[in-house]
Amino acid sequence: MQVEVTPDSRYRQLLAAVRGLVRCDAAALLQLLPDEGAPVLQPVAVDGLAEEALGRRFPAAAHPRLARLLESGHGLRFPSDAGLPDPYDGLLEHQQELEAVHDCMGAPLRVDGRIWGLVTLDAMDPHAFDGVDDGRLQGIVRLLETGIAAEETIAEMARRAEQEQTLARAASRGGSRELLGRSAAMVRLREEIDTVAGSDLTVLILGETGVGKELVAERLHARSSRRDRPLVQINCAALPETLADSELFGHKRGAFTGAIADRSGKFELADGGTLLLDEVGELPLPVQAKLLRVLQSGEVQRPGSDRVQKVDVRVIAATNRDLREEVARGRFRADLYHRLSVYPVHVPPLRERGRDVLALAGGFLEENQHRLAARNLRLSPAASQALLAHDWPGNVRELEHLISRASLRALSSAGGVGREGRGGRWIAIEPEHLGLGMNPGMNSASGRGGASASVIPAPGAEDEEEAGMPLEATSRAEPVIAAGATAGPGLREATERFQRQWIEDALRRHDGVTAAAARDAGMDRSNFLRLLKRLGVNAPPR
Repeated sequence: MQVEVTPDSRYRQLLAAVRGLVRCDAAALLQLLPDEGAPVLQPVAVDGLAEEALGRRFPAAAHPRLARLLESGHGLRFPSDAGLPDPYDGLLEHQQELEAVHDCMGAPLRVDGRIWGLVTLDAMDPHAFDGVDDGRLQGIVRLLETGIAAEETIAEMARRAEQEQTLARAASRGGSRELLGRSAAMVRLREEIDTVAGSDLTVLILGETGVGKELVAERLHARSSRRDRPLVQINCAALPETLADSELFGHKRGAFTGAIADRSGKFELADGGTLLLDEVGELPLPVQAKLLRVLQSGEVQRPGSDRVQKVDVRVIAATNRDLREEVARGRFRADLYHRLSVYPVHVPPLRERGRDVLALAGGFLEENQHRLAARNLRLSPAASQALLAHDWPGNVRELEHLISRASLRALSSAGGVGREGRGGRWIAIEPEHLGLGMNPGMNSASGRGGASASVIPAPGAEDEEEAGMPLEATSRAEPVIAAGATAGPGLREATERFQRQWIEDALRRHDGVTAAAARDAGMDRSNFLRLLKRLGVNAPPR
């Protein structure tokens, strides 16, 4: 079987060669990101460091050792009593507990006369680098600089650098995150994006709730020829049918009651750029027909106006629905589906991405570190294992919220200082901070009448959000369920019977609108639909 050689694998091979020349516990290659302000370094390869390091960014201003290395010219070794915090404290691989780095050296790397980044070498033994003189360090630098220059030539440096600068500038403004991860699924996804990004083909992004479909759309736009034009987003799930014309196509003053001024619609705002139709599967059928007409003709006519305006818009649509099934059920137009799915792109769920969860967690920890003004939030080895063992029904969004909660809990339990007390070098995220044994997504829900609801487990439920249904405090509750019966013969059947009755009542209350019934149930709509299918409940036609 042929093994694909990727840029990050070549960088890891370079680091492996370095560790063969110098005895150390960890080595890292950090690339200097293009930035309008202070220099920021991002690891592109690590050897001996925890995988969460790949999801972090290191502003030089916040890491004095990295700043000193950038300014050093030819590199330096830090005395063991330097007193400067090490950026890798608590990030060494295979630690049974978080430990500090005791010996550190590094050097700037140059390609084509410019500083490309840094190489850093770290060891637990404070005398590990006693035998490494300046000549050997410069030999390592020349080896790495030659390898990096070759890699940049292979990667067609000029074309890709411009694209990466676009992404980096957007990220530095807080407008975007990157698609982190080295799993095979994410490598394929990025390849798919890069294949279609340069064209004007309509793209349909498919994936479960919380997988990062918006990030895929942002990358598609940033790597297209339209990147200097706007990316306009509209949430179709929050688009009332009565206002759809105005939101999509704009309106003239006086077109309807309340139209007190001319307004541009999303198609006009996106002219020359990209329009993201998020949750497109939620559009009502009448709005689908109007959207199809614009996609076919490329022309928009504002309600209340006789003028037809030509627009040049690249359309990207995203949905967590199975649109082919929606077409079969008569809920989505077949012609619109085929118009949108010219190039479908599937975003993998987090449970299929293996160890990517650690890099993503590292990125979220970095964000929380700045937001909470905390010092060096780190995952303990046990916490990393807990993240790897979880199945993530809520995907990346669930991980983001979990890390936010864990960061706050860890900071609170540490009293606002590091693990070693005031002046400590990091704050450890432990399994108890993650709270994975709890069920944060299954809090009480409210019924339509405002009655409180409690959650009972459904035996054999397929995911976290299917693991419970609201038990309304009404007479409809069966005594065996409301009393919290213990496991025994018939419990599963009784639970499912109650769930089925509750769902059918909720659908009748909301005239068959599954999104509204799902909100009553306190569930994500896609998981709610899967539960309907498992229980054999047919949603009434709309």
